[in-house]
Amino acid sequence: MTDSSVTDPVAPEPQAGPVVSGPAAGPEAGGLALPEAAAPAGAAAPAASTTSRRVARAGGATVAAALVGVVIGVGIIEVRYDDPAPTAAAAPSSAAPAPTATPTPFGAKPNGNHFGSLRDLLLPVPGDFGLGPDDGPEGNDTELTADQLAATFDDDLGHVPKEQQDKLRQYFKDLHIKAAGVRTYKSRLGDLVVGIKLHQFNQQEVQKMNEYTAVFTGDTGLFRLGPTVPGHPEAHCYLMPAPPSAPIDRMECSAAEGDLLVVLSAEGVAPLPKDKIVALLTQQLDRLARPGASI
Repeated sequence: MTDSSVTDPVAPEPQAGPVVSGPAAGPEAGGLALPEAAAPAGAAAPAASTTSRRVARAGGATVAAALVGVVIGVGIIEVRYDDPAPTAAAAPSSAAPAPTATPTPFGAKPNGNHFGSLRDLLLPVPGDFGLGPDDGPEGNDTELTADQLAATFDDDLGHVPKEQQDKLRQYFKDLHIKAAGVRTYKSRLGDLVVGIKLHQFNQQEVQKMNEYTAVFTGDTGLFRLGPTVPGHPEAHCYLMPAPPSAPIDRMECSAAEGDLLVVLSAEGVAPLPKDKIVALLTQQLDRLARPGASI
């Protein structure tokens, strides 16, 4: 694509794209349970400034808002992968009883393309976490198929100016998006909710999108610098702006691993346990690293 209105994601204002809702949706939806001291009854919420409202709308893999939802798993037009995932080999015949089920293999090929279910590729729930609340309509432990994503894309495209719709349709077609997966995690103490999303599409575009996220969040001055991820220089984290007295804080991270764009969103009682969040992201990226783990 050479049209700058499509391939250059800086052009639209951040709020022009869809809002990416984090997995934490308040106690009534299984979200964070705030200490009463942190959220006194009857306290009025401070009025948000124009900048903070704009940043809030830009949250959730911020920079992907300009791409009308690619990072939140929207935008399947056509799936075209020339390198199919290997299938599990048939068990040899023998007198021994056959296992009741054959695990489906998953992992990464030497060229960086991943195979297997995205639910298998997602980090299993660690011992000090449980499954978290639903991440909107996507649920809390889901793999989204091409048909599901296509339907969502068609719905969202109705909010885009008509003159841009054909360009976006072609752009999404060229991405060759295959699938998306989401899993949320809630700490046993109830003070931290983390969502991890995997988006599988063209490797070159995965890399470009991740690089753009790093530039946007680093150069605009709207976001606070987040921690580094040891062993994964392609990963970068940033925090939403918040006053020092804010009871809740939010951090997001993005990383490219072959044909998978990894997006982590964390929300919890301030100050955030950044080391714990980075540890989760490190485990997820290690699970995806080529040649990758497989059953």
